[in-house]
Amino acid sequence: MSGGPVNADLNFDAVLFDFSGTLFRLTERDDWFAELHDASGNPIDGALQAELMRRMTAPTGLPAELDAESTDAWYRRDLDPTLHRTAYLAILRASGLTVPGHAESLYARVADPESWMPYPDTGEVLTLLSELGVAVGIVSNIAFDLRAVFALHGWDHLVGAWALSHEVGIIKPDAGIFTAALDDLGVAPERALMVGDSVEADGGARAIGCAFAHVEPLPISERPDGLLGAVASLAII
Repeated sequence: MSGGPVNADLNFDAVLFDFSGTLFRLTERDDWFAELHDASGNPIDGALQAELMRRMTAPTGLPAELDAESTDAWYRRDLDPTLHRTAYLAILRASGLTVPGHAESLYARVADPESWMPYPDTGEVLTLLSELGVAVGIVSNIAFDLRAVFALHGWDHLVGAWALSHEVGIIKPDAGIFTAALDDLGVAPERALMVGDSVEADGGARAIGCAFAHVEPLPISERPDGLLGAVASLAII
């Protein structure tokens, strides 16, 4: 790990980003729900669609009441793809998708790279950091490979470290997951900024000396420049 700054004109040598609700957002389309309905045959209306998406993207907490086995899977979901699927299917069924196959249909969207839409300034921020010589790491509680999502937009080469919970075996806010990313980047914690939508999970980076910037996990259209604001602490931005 490097002890000194890479560029003395900047406040940070690295920026670590959360994924969901920070750089990208799981964004539903109407056709996802077109053939789905509840046990009584009622269509999945807009309010329930919004609630299902909220529960599928909540960074912390237990979104619905589950039995003991499913609850355990939920809290360990980001360590193993099988547990992830088990946990989210249980959440979706507990939320009203009880018709056989319907929870599975919606869950399949989670790991589809095309289901994740970038916030308007994601590409701009990643490119700007690269041009400034500031290293970028992705630190995410996730049970599938995010590289394909970034590659879809041509941004995978802008990321220098991937600390994904199912690969490193650590879940935020445990300090170890942030340390894993910084070790790969060769950057000291006090020279790094963590950006994320969860004060509880992403804010764990402060325990090892990183700065932290919070962004709200708003709909894409409601947060045009949140990332630019978050990295404004870089001296020349």
